[in-house]
Amino acid sequence: MSNLKIIPAIRTENITYAVRDIIVLANEVAKTGKEMLYLNIGDPNIYDFEPPRAMIEATYKAMLDNKNGYSPSSGIRPALDSIEREADRKGIKNVQDIFITTGASEAIELALTALVNEGENVLTPTPGYPLYTAISSKLQAMENPYYLDEDNGWQPDIEDIKSKVNDKTKAIIIINPNNPTGSNASYETLKSLVDFAVEHNLVILADEIYDKLLFDDVELTSIASINPNASVITFGGLSKNYMVPGFRIGWGIVSGENEILVDYIEAINKMLRARLSANHPEQYGIPVALDGDNEHLVLAMEKLTRRRNMTVEMLNAIDGISCIKPEGAFYAFPKVDIKNEDSHFISELIKETGVVVVPGSGFGQQPGTRHFRVVFLPQDEVLEKAYKSIGSFYQKYKNEFE
Repeated sequence: MSNLKIIPAIRTENITYAVRDIIVLANEVAKTGKEMLYLNIGDPNIYDFEPPRAMIEATYKAMLDNKNGYSPSSGIRPALDSIEREADRKGIKNVQDIFITTGASEAIELALTALVNEGENVLTPTPGYPLYTAISSKLQAMENPYYLDEDNGWQPDIEDIKSKVNDKTKAIIIINPNNPTGSNASYETLKSLVDFAVEHNLVILADEIYDKLLFDDVELTSIASINPNASVITFGGLSKNYMVPGFRIGWGIVSGENEILVDYIEAINKMLRARLSANHPEQYGIPVALDGDNEHLVLAMEKLTRRRNMTVEMLNAIDGISCIKPEGAFYAFPKVDIKNEDSHFISELIKETGVVVVPGSGFGQQPGTRHFRVVFLPQDEVLEKAYKSIGSFYQKYKNEFE
């Protein structure tokens, strides 16, 4: 019998996911009995957030009514219609197609897979959500990161974007509100980005999964609303706004000129048909959620605003750490003044204090800078204890390791 190792595909070599990878170390530390304070996973349900009751009841009723088989590949009609109404409320016109997926993650993967060939590239925000670089690695696409400008509230750096485009560039990704920084791009920034994409015939992949989680009465501009002729896929879902990441329900809204997009849309739909369907009964919750009153967000945003403020105030009070105030989502991306890699700082932080955050290197960052991502979903007392521990540890780290 042969005992040669099975060799995995080369395309998997560069796939990493820092948000989950850091848990390996955290689990080892937890085994020692140390109290753990988890500020690493963006899952509202493990804290004190709940989804709208009516949405849950609609899903439960669908299960009782035996809507438990396959759905149409693109999704059920009532859900698609409600997503189209939501697109209209966001100002998205010229909609050519809508498809429902197993979380927004699947929509993103389908959109990239249908578009990008080996050796081509997609302009990807840095810092940005690691799913995009993982998919690019799987597709054997070239990484083409563009930077967000920390000195400008983490806005996309348009000049950097212009310097990165080449004849192999197929698309540009915008995450807005941004994960991991919590930034909300301005209309002027987005207009410049749209104009650039149209000029270079790029598809805009617009991740707007946090579009209802906005602070201080700021407004979100859906990038597809700026130019109805731009080729845009707007991603959304129930996970964050409606507090059900475990439902795995997301969608893509394709807008722009039909004659430009028609073949691309068919390529996406080929894959939609091949994988059969997204979760079926959960789709009945979509119309109830999107066309509902969103009352659950009132309490959620009260909590998140208080915790966002605490995060910014306490982290900025630490000499050597600075934090831009997030305008959306539930993340902050503070900078830390250290010489070592931020992964080393975070590893030592977890071992010493039990506070689990994610190193900035897991999201990408300007060379020479050091950051970490904080999730401020946990209860106030957890955040307060964690930030005090980070402050004490930082001074100790500077003395011992630098």
